[in-house]
Amino acid sequence: MVEQHRVVGVVGLGSLGLSVLRALDAGGVRVIGVDSDPEVVAAVRPWAGSAEVSGELETLGEADVVVEAVSEEFEGKAEVLRRLGALCPRVTALVTTTGALSVPALAVASGRPAQVVGVRFAVPASPRAGAAVVPTTMTAPEAVSAAEDLVSQLGRTLAPRGTDTAVARELLLPYLGRAAALHEAGYASCEDIDTAMRLGCGLPAGPLEMLDAVGVDTVHRELADLHRRTGLPYHRPPAALERMIGSGRLGRKSGQGFYTYDAAGLRIAPAAPDRAPESAPAVEHVGVVGTGTMARGIAQALVLAGVRTTLVGRTTERADAARAAVGSSLDRSVSRGRLAPEAARAALDLMRAEQDAAVLFDCDLVVEAVVEDLLVKRTVFEQLGKVCRPGTVLATTTSSLSVAACAAASGRPDDVIGMHFFNPAQVMRLVEVVRTEATSDPAHAAARALCERLGKTAVGCGDRTGFIVNYLLFPYLNHAIGAVESSGSLDLGEVDSAVESLLGFPLGPFTLLDTVGLDVSLAILERLHETFGTEDFTPAPSLRHLVALGHLGRKTGTGFRTV
Repeated sequence: MVEQHRVVGVVGLGSLGLSVLRALDAGGVRVIGVDSDPEVVAAVRPWAGSAEVSGELETLGEADVVVEAVSEEFEGKAEVLRRLGALCPRVTALVTTTGALSVPALAVASGRPAQVVGVRFAVPASPRAGAAVVPTTMTAPEAVSAAEDLVSQLGRTLAPRGTDTAVARELLLPYLGRAAALHEAGYASCEDIDTAMRLGCGLPAGPLEMLDAVGVDTVHRELADLHRRTGLPYHRPPAALERMIGSGRLGRKSGQGFYTYDAAGLRIAPAAPDRAPESAPAVEHVGVVGTGTMARGIAQALVLAGVRTTLVGRTTERADAARAAVGSSLDRSVSRGRLAPEAARAALDLMRAEQDAAVLFDCDLVVEAVVEDLLVKRTVFEQLGKVCRPGTVLATTTSSLSVAACAAASGRPDDVIGMHFFNPAQVMRLVEVVRTEATSDPAHAAARALCERLGKTAVGCGDRTGFIVNYLLFPYLNHAIGAVESSGSLDLGEVDSAVESLLGFPLGPFTLLDTVGLDVSLAILERLHETFGTEDFTPAPSLRHLVALGHLGRKTGTGFRTV
């Protein structure tokens, strides 16, 4: 049972300190926040709920636990801990939140080494994110227990003892910086970037939400420190963060960052755009070209939504097998109690399987879902441009190829749009809707309306390799491989454990690589590198070697981790 601390102090009311104070206050703990800067004290008071906020360290004289959350600088932290050691009762646990400094050195500097313990957070105020307790050989058991109780009171998952907190942070920071640069380039909105990463990867929060929670200035400072240590170009802070700092947009703690927040720290929804809605043509009959996993998943999503669907394969046998596979999947849903038998029958009755693409002439929208090869896709679009009636929307499910190149082959580029579904398409809610310069308003509206009918969430982005999810996800995965390659002691399991327990990600990078497939991951990184040419897209040697050996991940039973 978690012990309820009577009084908890928090020294330093920046992003981390304020998030700790607010979480404890929301949990009914009496909490006192202290900051030496009067302007910070004044700014924090409206956000502090029922917590006490003061500029005087002496208000913490009766605290059971004090959390030190001042700037990441040794002398400053040591001075605060020394003063607390002299002020607080001998039984008070002193918790330092240092992310990179030596906890033993701070413990000694405090003059109370038995009562000092580290608690490291990778992301403050982010759903499912955890924290690691870092004791020293000098820490008394009572102080360790107090720190563990504190983590529980904050509603955080307690990371396994010995979790490498630095690697989680070092993988997170360039991912956040890349997202900030992507937004500043005007490629996609804050909401679309964050929604894409939450739904496409199952993350607890989007990167720009995380950046606001950590603090724009904090991310900038830590990236700059990383860049000084490593010299790697992808550790250089993006100019977007410098501009935000210059304008006082520091994230949640200042009330404005990528989003705007009220006095309670809740995000303020932006005003709806003042523009006429696009008129979407009716979509009642959809064609699907392809018979693989993605094509079958899209067809299943369509018929479950009551959309008449025609699936076309290279041969009658392939098309019939695809329809039978959809039927088997619907039957499994029935057997698991997720679907009524009559609903499964009605859905399958809406689907026909054909070999001749000419049957697609009366479709309102056709989705191409063939192999990820530009030549093959262009051949399909050339055929669709001839057989489909004027005005039929032609969509490609490509995950990284040029939508415009497919559109050009069709001879009717204004009808062509990207609809990147995520696998399994009948389950995953996200669709990246990719508009080219030539895509017409009616085609765009029809694609988004179809997503809504299917119960999917559409995010908008431009026609560029990787779109949102792959552009942000695969450098992060590549960096994880590089971190292990460059370390003499880092273990794959340790990296996965740190990312899952501290960042709250559903899968660590190596488990995710094995799940996606190492060959697929390599192909995506090679495409990204071909387009952008930067070092972080250069596939790590270990990835190339494993693919060459035929160790492709879960589908072969061996990859980075034996399945």
